[in-house]
Amino acid sequence: MFSKNVGGIDRILRIVVGAALLVGFLFNGDSTYGWLYLIGIIPLATGLMSTCPLYSIFGMNTCPRK
Repeated sequence: MFSKNVGGIDRILRIVVGAALLVGFLFNGDSTYGWLYLIGIIPLATGLMSTCPLYSIFGMNTCPRK
């Protein structure tokens, strides 16, 4: 489907930030803007799949060369 374009450190940061935002939603989801924590789904998904559609659009790649 998509080629892998997210490297190691980038991938780890995306997973950590996405998971932290989702945990924030669990603890603070009932606040006025608590639904904004659900944005964490995007970095978590792109980190787990090692691909970022925006990187593809802009021609970026953080994967090490093969």
